[in-house]
Amino acid sequence: MEDVAFLIDERGNIQERAVKGGALYAALSAREDVRRMPSDSLLIPGVTDLHIHAPQWPQAGMALDEPLERWLGVYTFPLESRYDDVFFAEEVYSDLVRTLLENGTTTALYFATIHEESSLALARICLEQGQRGFVGLVAMDNAALCPPTYRHANAQQALDATRRFIAAVRALPGNEGGLAQPVITPRFIPACSDALLEGLGELAAETGVRVQTHASESDWEHRHVLERTGKTDTEALDGFGLLRDATVLAHAGFLNATDRARVRARNAALAHCPISNAFFAGAALPVRTVLDEHTRCGLGTDISGGYSPSIFENARQAVVTSRLLESGVDPDRSPGERGRPDSRITFQEAFWLATRGGAEALGTSAGQLLPGQAFDALEIRNGRRGLRLSPTDDAERCVQKIVCHVTAENIVRVWVNGRMVVDKAYN
Repeated sequence: MEDVAFLIDERGNIQERAVKGGALYAALSAREDVRRMPSDSLLIPGVTDLHIHAPQWPQAGMALDEPLERWLGVYTFPLESRYDDVFFAEEVYSDLVRTLLENGTTTALYFATIHEESSLALARICLEQGQRGFVGLVAMDNAALCPPTYRHANAQQALDATRRFIAAVRALPGNEGGLAQPVITPRFIPACSDALLEGLGELAAETGVRVQTHASESDWEHRHVLERTGKTDTEALDGFGLLRDATVLAHAGFLNATDRARVRARNAALAHCPISNAFFAGAALPVRTVLDEHTRCGLGTDISGGYSPSIFENARQAVVTSRLLESGVDPDRSPGERGRPDSRITFQEAFWLATRGGAEALGTSAGQLLPGQAFDALEIRNGRRGLRLSPTDDAERCVQKIVCHVTAENIVRVWVNGRMVVDKAYN
């Protein structure tokens, strides 16, 4: 659409959208407080990141050649243990939130750590910088699998901490509109006792707080849960009361059709993390099937299992992964045996996953530039860093170029809830 005017209300929502030629467009364009975009700019919805380990930001791009067990034990858990130092946490989290905003992430769903003070600092930083942040205090108490220096002593300690964290986030000064939200966050079933999982399910029902966790991420995790509970991750989480409206299951590569039907029945969603899945999952999420079944789904960077803070990079890789799943990768197999037919997704679908798909997964009114939705938007400057949109390009071609080429260099302004939170349009 060209020559469009938006009227944003005092809550930051789109009240009206008008196209040139009508009386409303003329009235809006004549207002003294109108903000005009340059002719070489394009406005698109903000993007949602459905899975980020915020404390792992310092190790993004490190040790991805290690097996998962070593990556966790040698690198990740020792790093996360450092967040009992709130000053260290604030430095890392401030840089991460700013970086994500500059890459167009207007909404982010975060795993923090087990430390209440530093996790609350992450929520506060989201508020200060203007990002819609969903922040989870990680709960983990299984002494058999969690390191002695980085776990809750027992289920009750983790439950008490989670309850305090929920109240603290909701009470943050300046959070009356709920821009920062707490999230109940069992790390994953193997890291939690049954007592903790049951308690978190009860807490979710009591408070109405969203839930996030990992589910069927790898062969090891999937088999571990089957052996421990006799159920798949999804079925077990449902039994614990943790599969709920707007629950987000990260990775989910080994969910079967019954699992996905259960996800749909509970209005839960999947976070597709194509980059980190390539390193650690051992399988590709069949996104074509997920979309065809109308299972809610969006994209996650999975920092630092994923090296990039850009959802656009993950949208690119989602398309690539779907093509590789369809064609197969083993040249010693015949074409008919090599891949999984009809698995590809389009660039338009990848764009939708990045924008409305992620917002829908969280149950937020955002992700589309439509009346009634939050004005979460990115101004993209054409002609920068390889992005070349032509007047003859139709919408489909524009979307493909955007998904393939947009980086932080192209994103010159960012709005969340109508508030400009990034302004790099200095040239």
